[in-house]
Amino acid sequence: MAEEAKTRRRSTKAEQRAETMEQILDEAELLFSRHGLHGVTLKDVAKRVGVHHTLLNYYFEDKKKLFDAVFARRAVVTSTKRMQALDEYDRASGGKPTIEGALHAFLDTDLDLYIHGGDGWKNYGALGAQVANTPEWGAELMDSHFDPVVLRLIELLKKAMPDCAEEDIFWGYHFVTGALMVTLARTGRIDKLSGGVCKSEDFEAIKARMAAFMAAGFRQICNKKA
Repeated sequence: MAEEAKTRRRSTKAEQRAETMEQILDEAELLFSRHGLHGVTLKDVAKRVGVHHTLLNYYFEDKKKLFDAVFARRAVVTSTKRMQALDEYDRASGGKPTIEGALHAFLDTDLDLYIHGGDGWKNYGALGAQVANTPEWGAELMDSHFDPVVLRLIELLKKAMPDCAEEDIFWGYHFVTGALMVTLARTGRIDKLSGGVCKSEDFEAIKARMAAFMAAGFRQICNKKA
């Protein structure tokens, strides 16, 4: 009985620690998505969580390590899901992918997370947009987490457009990721420009249009039908 009680206590402590860690990451994600790495302190995060800031120092040592942990938590989810979607599409196409098919697998899988994942995923999207536009250290984070899935997309696009110059395919991807990052930032600019006809929060509308739009762009710069 005593051993069982000890096991339960250990389990409870582990569960409590896991819950606290998730809360820390959630609150840090929210703050970083709004104010960036340099606009947030560990004390800011600790205050929102309701713990002393020394606890955050204990878990993460410094603010950059906390930021990296926040970014990595969902990066592995979206990169894994997109890799699986691309692999499944490649198999389903019999190794003969189309431009639209590859882009749908890559983009729609990611957009679905922001459509169905709640505020946490939307905060992460805004954070990702910041990271992607921070040359000082953001490129390194993007490289380490997303290069494999991006190169898998490039591989499928090369299959879909075998006569397209490699540089045009990479430029095409550059435009795709730029549009995706603006989308994830949700600045509200399109709301104002369109007089409310379009809304930056409307990921469903974006999903319905983005892959087809980008596929047309690839065809244009590659100057061929694929």
